Amino acid sequence: MIISLYASGMTKRDIQHHLASTLGTDLSHETISNITDAVLEEVAAWLARPLEEFDPVLYLDAIRIKIRENSQVISRAANIAVGVDLDGIKHVLGIWVQDAEGSAFWAQVCADLANCVVRDVLIVCCDGLKGLPEAVEATWPDSMVQTCVVHLIRAATRFVAYQDRKKVAAALKPIYTAASEDAAWTALVEFEASPLRQKYPQAVMTWKNSWDRFTPFLQFPPMLRKVIYTTNAIESLNYQLRKVTKNRGHFPSTDAVVKLLWLAICNIEDKRAAGRARDRGEPANERKAQGRLVEGQVVTKWKQALAQLAAAYPDRITPYL
Repeated sequence: MIISLYASGMTKRDIQHHLASTLGTDLSHETISNITDAVLEEVAAWLARPLEEFDPVLYLDAIRIKIRENSQVISRAANIAVGVDLDGIKHVLGIWVQDAEGSAFWAQVCADLANCVVRDVLIVCCDGLKGLPEAVEATWPDSMVQTCVVHLIRAATRFVAYQDRKKVAAALKPIYTAASEDAAWTALVEFEASPLRQKYPQAVMTWKNSWDRFTPFLQFPPMLRKVIYTTNAIESLNYQLRKVTKNRGHFPSTDAVVKLLWLAICNIEDKRAAGRARDRGEPANERKAQGRLVEGQVVTKWKQALAQLAAAYPDRITPYL
């Protein structure tokens, strides 16, 4: 019960009060901490488990958390990696709390994945993370790093007045839906020449500064673009994890962060699995349970996307088919 309450987002003191008021059980803060720490071995085993040798697509995204260090509370990023295997099934590959800036940290993340037998990744989709492209290229030299287009749009409209956001978004759409890189550049030039550019110059600079990492996905057909242009596949998970972590002002350590996030992921998927089990046998139009959040979910229209990947990377995909 304590581990379940902890995984749902309750703090240790909240759990202490809940047990006292509902069961008349008075457990110390330390005892509750020891009980939740019992899962640390399972977390360590999960992080070190063998992974698929080959993931065509890898998504990386992060949530901000606060950790107490040396009497100071520091904001850090807890990075979640989700891989898509050859069957189009998504798996949470790991959780890393950023303890260094740039390439040094990402080199360790890539090394951890490689040590878990991930020998190759075709495309890594992320939010313009500093130092990640260099780390990916050092670990998997032929891999491609794609900046999330949705994050890029958000960054471009961050300083746009609310009443102009729809206009700016409409003006940006021809850029990321262009048929080729040249057509995308033409659309960006047209946007730069418009009155909106005079009003919001930062929107143009955001795209220009990220251009080299934005354009790779434009070389692919539409079906594959839908799979790799955004990290939305992982953002729904991060939204649920933020709901769990928001009750805590800060965490005492990075282990505590990873422990809670792992428990939360397990808890979310278990709840959804229980709902699907209740709905089993019911007519499709009467089922109310939610599908898998990430773990085990299949990418929509993956077969078509895989065929396009195989056409683009025949030598790299064929050995794993």
